[in-house]
Amino acid sequence: MFFFSPLLIPALFLGVVLYDFFNSELPPGIEQPLKLRFFHSLMITAMVMVNSKLLIKDLTVDGVPLRIYQPKNPPTGKRRGILYFHGGAGTFGSIRAFERVCRYMAKKCNSVVVSVGYRLAPEHPYPGQYFDCLNATLYFMRNLEEYHVDPGLIIISGDSCGANFATVICQILLNDRDLPKVRAQVLLYPGLQGLDFHLPSYQQNAFVPMLSRKMIIYFCFRYLNRKPTFWKDVLQNCHVPDSMRQQYKKWVSADLIPDEFKVRGYVPPKPAAYKPEVHEAVKEILAATFSPLLAEDSIICQLPESYIATCEFDVLRDDGLLYKKRLEENGVQVTWYHCKNGFHGILAFFGYGFFSFLSANKIMDSIVNYINSL
Repeated sequence: MFFFSPLLIPALFLGVVLYDFFNSELPPGIEQPLKLRFFHSLMITAMVMVNSKLLIKDLTVDGVPLRIYQPKNPPTGKRRGILYFHGGAGTFGSIRAFERVCRYMAKKCNSVVVSVGYRLAPEHPYPGQYFDCLNATLYFMRNLEEYHVDPGLIIISGDSCGANFATVICQILLNDRDLPKVRAQVLLYPGLQGLDFHLPSYQQNAFVPMLSRKMIIYFCFRYLNRKPTFWKDVLQNCHVPDSMRQQYKKWVSADLIPDEFKVRGYVPPKPAAYKPEVHEAVKEILAATFSPLLAEDSIICQLPESYIATCEFDVLRDDGLLYKKRLEENGVQVTWYHCKNGFHGILAFFGYGFFSFLSANKIMDSIVNYINSL
């Protein structure tokens, strides 16, 4: 799951304003140059935020804020519909933080994008986030005509914990035959399991920003609204019964990660002893909602075509690799994009000019190309 400070976005806006403030050229003698620089900078920021090519509507469904992005030009036919669940460890993040990502998809894919502002834990207790995302999805699916969306072109997407929500929602919808079938799931550096925190990516990227290995455990406790009493034990996988470890090693194991992803100094760890009291404290993270990677083959084989993006310098990299393997082994078509220079949460910086990362642009272009190919 992915965390970034709620102060990050205002700070980036301030950076844009200051950059323009100090780099715009004004000739000598112009009236009140400081005031002019200031208002020009604000105008630039407003231009970044406002896009004349999109219609944007805010509404609330069952207490959940939604922001809907639609191309302004009249549709020549039915459009794609994209649901987007943002990252933030289930406890941070917002619709605003991923404004640029959603705008970009709406424009470049000529699609209707529904960004879901699910309510955050611990104030809104787990597993309420899944119900919020599900209710938003059901609302959209039941009102496709209003948005000129093709029921055969519905895409469910998200980043980090939002990708976890997208995965779970796709699995839940398999049981509802009265709704349109999801065309594809788009999962961006997803967090999909709480069984093994010793996978190669967890070891190799334990201290890499924006998400360290310790932060993963901290946010698991925060998400569940539990005191992090046993966080060191969970870090050592002491929360997993031996029977469960054996049951799921066919799906979650370092042995299933390709050797090319172990070259950065991976050392197989010694197994730690199971502690029942630790399991009891965090047993929810082993449930099918929190860990959709553990779903049975009978569910996985029914899932829609999938796009998975992983980043090399990300503790969650191997969650994506393992899910890719499971999907492919169950006959699900997977398009995989691996960002060799990327880190977890990189899309939070997308669209901020000087503050953006080239890898984020490449990921977004890959996503757009995939969606446009459907």
